[in-house]
Amino acid sequence: MKKNNKEGLSIIIPCYNEENNLKRGVLEQVSGYLHEQSYPWEVIICNDHSTDNSLKLINDFVSHHPGFRVLDLPHGGKPSALWGGIQKAAYAITLFTDMDQSTPINQLEKLLPYFGQKYDAVIGSRGIHRQNTSFTRKIMSRAFLVFRRSLLLSDIVDTQCGFKAFRTETVKKMFPHLAVIKDTNVHSGWRVSSYDVELLYMYEKLGLKIKEVEVEWKNEDTSTSKGGSDRFKKESQQMAQEVIRVKINDLKGGYQDLKIK
Repeated sequence: MKKNNKEGLSIIIPCYNEENNLKRGVLEQVSGYLHEQSYPWEVIICNDHSTDNSLKLINDFVSHHPGFRVLDLPHGGKPSALWGGIQKAAYAITLFTDMDQSTPINQLEKLLPYFGQKYDAVIGSRGIHRQNTSFTRKIMSRAFLVFRRSLLLSDIVDTQCGFKAFRTETVKKMFPHLAVIKDTNVHSGWRVSSYDVELLYMYEKLGLKIKEVEVEWKNEDTSTSKGGSDRFKKESQQMAQEVIRVKINDLKGGYQDLKIK
């Protein structure tokens, strides 16, 4: 595989109806941290056709902050937004991070050193406490964990943390193989999916090295327009269905021809 010789960090932040989070200064937090670092970096904010004032707020911020840019994309959900940013990433390492900064950007310091140890993916893990999380969500997350580990990725505790870093050249080649990226159907609302599970499973199938690192996490999401009160129930059902699909696809030999070279 051709090595990306432009050393540095590309950060991709997906955005769908994040007005409330933006107003509390999450991008200022990201900018303040990055300007203290010695390595080159860029931040790509991928707007997934937000229906609130997110795009205006992002454009206002970007216009005064070099190193930040926005991609205004057709609506496709979180994986589609990430893929839009991945294709534009210029540096050797790419980080996915959520707009709400529930895992603060300074947790990068825990992930980046492992790339010097030849890891291909270094993923954040939220641990067991998960501050500001409702009892119902904790139970649903635990049930998903037990279910998913019984079928796939038994050595990984947390596949769903939004804080993940990858070697850019590799993730650019892997992402198009995801079923959610191949799906051309139009979807409404904020579609998260369990793309993480399929992506990490493909890494495992190819023998690529994955490191899971516990990071700080506290639910800071103040967005009120990503879905109704049953949003997390719907997401959990969707993710469980996709885990089953990945398992069935694997049993049918759907990942046998995966190549990254």
